[in-house]
Amino acid sequence: QLDESGGGLVQPGGSLTLSCTVSGRPFKLNRIGWYRQVPGKTREFVAAVFSDGVINSGESMKGRFAISMNNAKNTGYLQLVSLKPEDTARYVCNAEGNELAPYRHFSNWGQGTLVNVSS
Repeated sequence: QLDESGGGLVQPGGSLTLSCTVSGRPFKLNRIGWYRQVPGKTREFVAAVFSDGVINSGESMKGRFAISMNNAKNTGYLQLVSLKPEDTARYVCNAEGNELAPYRHFSNWGQGTLVNVSS
């Protein structure tokens, strides 16, 4: 199960921190990725963080985000800064890892949290 939070209405130039908490049967979390979706457009990759700290980023928000993972809390964070109206979208979390018993890979998607950048 994925629980996302942190979205909302923010003025241009503002910032938000989104969070994605993973829960369920015993597991090891390997990666948390963030994507954004605008109706009528293809889902866009924002950034991802691996449990070893490696970060991948897309082009859409380069230089305007910070991503992290708290392994102990099984939670990923995406801080968005210098937001623009064109950043308005539903931000969706994807968590990848392995359930431990029985051992099984998973890749789960959240429902998303809406970010609205408007004055």
